[in-house]
This record gives sequence, C-alpha cells and structure tokens, in this order.
Amino acid sequence: MERISHRAERLADELRAALSVIVSGMADPRIGFVTVTGVRLSPDLRHARVMVSVLGDEAQQRASLKRLEAARQYLRHELAQEVALRFTPELSFELDLGVEYSQRVDELLRRAGKQSRKKH
Repeated sequence: MERISHRAERLADELRAALSVIVSGMADPRIGFVTVTGVRLSPDLRHARVMVSVLGDEAQQRASLKRLEAARQYLRHELAQEVALRFTPELSFELDLGVEYSQRVDELLRRAGKQSRKKH
C-alpha cells in the first residue's frame, strides 16, 4: 500500500472541509442531505475522489450522487476560490458505504441484545 505524504494528507483534509461547506451551501434540493466524509488524492494531486454519505434510501443516494457529478465543474470552480493551489484537482464522487455499514452493524447488535434479554 502506498504511503501518502503528510502534505497530501493535510491537503485532502483541507479539501474535505472546503467541499463540505460548498456542498452544504448549494441551493439544489435534489442533492439532499450530503456529508463529505473524506477525500482521496492521487499521488500527483491532480485527481480527488470525494467520499460522501447521503441520508436516505438507495434511490435518494443515487440521485444525490448523480447531481454531485453533474455539478462537479461548479464545485471544482468554487473549490479553486477557497483553496490556493496551482492546480485544482478533478473531482469524482463515491458513496462512502462505511457509515452505512457501521449503522447496520449497530442495528444488528441492538437487535441481538434485545433477543438475548428476552431469552433470559
């Protein structure tokens, strides 16, 4: 696994914070409630995979992701205004299923605990 430089880690975190503010300020109601959970930069810092969590069912998640992809040039432009870089990275968006996975595990553990208490 490739080691990410300290600079790239700081930059990814700065991009995540800036994109969080930009996305939350968008007036498009079709985007829904989106949380930017992380940014993964390519080694040359030219491409950024933006990880997002979307509140809602699978259809709402797909619709929000589609709208984010459609708005990526706008988002890139706004990002260039916020973060001083020689090159603003190209953006692509992915659902962060880690949040959904952990919520599902929590729910299963709660159910298992309730069933265990009922048996005793």
